[in-house]
Formats: sequence, structure tokens, C-alpha cells
Amino acid sequence: MKEVERSLNITIHGEIRSFKTLFAYLMELSAGRAFTLIIDEFQEFYNINSSVYSDIQNIWDSNKDRSKLNLILCGSIYSMMKKIFENSKEPLFARFTEKITVKPFDLLTIKEIIAEHYPHYTPEDLLAFYLFTGGVAKYVEILVRKRAFTRKKILDEIFREESYFMDEGRNVLIEEFGREYGIYFSILSLIASSRTSRSEMESILGTTVGGYLDRLENDFNLIRKVRPIFAKQGSKSMRYRIEDNFLNFWFRFIYKYSSAIEIGNFEYVKEIVERDYKMYSGLVLEKYFTAQLMESKEFSDIGSYWEKGNSNEIDIVALNEREKKLLIVEVKRNKGKVDMDRLKEKSQNIVKDFPDYNIQYKGLSIEDV
Repeated sequence: MKEVERSLNITIHGEIRSFKTLFAYLMELSAGRAFTLIIDEFQEFYNINSSVYSDIQNIWDSNKDRSKLNLILCGSIYSMMKKIFENSKEPLFARFTEKITVKPFDLLTIKEIIAEHYPHYTPEDLLAFYLFTGGVAKYVEILVRKRAFTRKKILDEIFREESYFMDEGRNVLIEEFGREYGIYFSILSLIASSRTSRSEMESILGTTVGGYLDRLENDFNLIRKVRPIFAKQGSKSMRYRIEDNFLNFWFRFIYKYSSAIEIGNFEYVKEIVERDYKMYSGLVLEKYFTAQLMESKEFSDIGSYWEKGNSNEIDIVALNEREKKLLIVEVKRNKGKVDMDRLKEKSQNIVKDFPDYNIQYKGLSIEDV
């Protein structure tokens, strides 16, 4: 009440004891003056009073044609916000006129941020910054504020008492998953540890995971299916990948070694990260260059490639149908380990399907970040 009076410079006469009454008052007020109402963590009404959504629907539908209200509803629980506005059984289904999903910073912005605050950064520093933050604004803000721009400083910031990052995966996801968070966490931990096929997961967990994978992809927007580029939609050759860089790291190293973290043995886990860093960062390097090619807007299709039994794996294949160009890329941390002859050999089954295309082979390494 006081916030409404202060922000709009008005005096509310009479008692307002419910959100329904307050919202009706604001809708009526907006018929005569334009203003913006922002409600943050909108999904929390489910825990407080879920009838609020029906109240908003009725009041909005009755007043929207004469209202000048710009109503912005924000939420941090993706699945709940999706349910509220995209589930046909919910009262606010299809009521939104615009939808904004906050995305991570692109690569150019990440470079600009690190260059501004740490001008002498190396390619290794940039890769580490991308690996741990993925461009998520909150993570970037914390590392910038802590002046953590090298791998060592970032790890020191993550693995310490009272670190923001220690419980981040749990804090973000337990409310999303509810009582079944244990099975979801187990699946995400396997994916982060490169157990990326459904059959591998089911073999290790001893249960079917198809429904969980479907919800992780479609309801929670946390993973996505990865098929070989040019494979048919129904192809059974499929892997799963966690989209968020930090959550992938969290499940790979923090959740997996939570026992050591619970007893405060941060150095033990940091040593494991350092031990596995070259291989782990090599996979992130592939993701970095894939994102770079996507952001270039030069290609109509970009993906990785492999054949039956995971043979002839190729890190990145990019197609430009308009200009009839095909780019085939091998990514190695060390440029000296790029084998162009082997890359051409592995590409034969792709190239034969594009006889009139300009084929380009490229090796990319950390020097090209």
C-alpha cells in the first residue's frame, strides 16, 4: 500500500486487505493515467494464494480495453512461469502480449567485459571465464566484483566457505524439481560426467529415465537433445547436453564431490578440477566455437557429427546452403594436435552428399579464442 502511494504520489482512501482488491484498484486507476506495475517472483502466489491468478484474469479481462497499465510479471522458476502462462488449464493461459526470456551475454559482450576489467587477459583466462559463467549476468557480476579473471582466482572464489556458488545448483533447481529432485540431480550429474546417452543413464541408475529427460528438456529448459548434424529427426543416435555452463560444472564437480565439500575439503575438489581441466575445458572450447559460428549469422545449420558406434566424430560442421559452403572443424586445445588429414578422412561420408559445395577444413585451438 505505502509503496503504491509513494510511487504513484496518491493517497488511497479506505481499507485494502487483499491483493485482489489492490489489483482491481490499480486497474481502475490506470484507466485515467498510464503507469507500469512490476511484480517480481510472480510464481510465488502458488505458495501464498493460488486463487490470485484467477482474480487477475477476471479483473484484467474486465478492464484491459480501457486500461493504460503496462503490467510486467517476472519469475525465476522457469517451469512455474511456463505453467502459469502456457498451460491451457491455467487461468492466465495466453494472456501475455510479449514474452522475454533473459539469456546469457553473447561472446562479444563477455570479451568486452573481461577486456574492460582485466585488459591483459589471455585466451586461457577468457576460456575459463566463459567455462564458469557461460555469460550468465549474475555469475559475471560476482567474478568481476571479486576481480577473479584467471582460472586459479575463479576456483578460489568458487571453492571457499560461504561461496555464492557452492549451493547455487541446489538453490536454483530444488524448487523446480520438488520431491523428485534426487533422480533429476542424478541424471544431470551423469550428463555432466559425459554419460550422455539414455541407455548409459538407465544402465547406471537402474530405472527408465525417458520421462525425466523429456521434462528436463521441455518443462525445465535445462538440457537439449543433440543428434549428428543432418541426421533425421527420429534418429536414435542421440546425446543429451546441459545448456548452462555453470550448472554443468556444478554437477560435474560440486554435486559429484559434495561429501568432500560438506567437510570443508575444498582443496581436494580443486585438485580434481585441475586434474580434469584440460579434457573438460576442451569440450567447453568446442561449445565456445560453436557459439561463435552461430553468432556470426553465416550458417543455416551448425552441429557436431558422428557415425554408428561413435566413430568418425567431428567436432563442428557448419552449412551455408545459400552460398553452398560447408565448413568442417576440428577443435583441440593444442593447435599442434590438429590432424587435417585425419579430419578429411573422417569427413568422407559427409562430403559425398555435397558434391557441388565449397568444402573448407579448419583446425581451431585456444589460440583462436
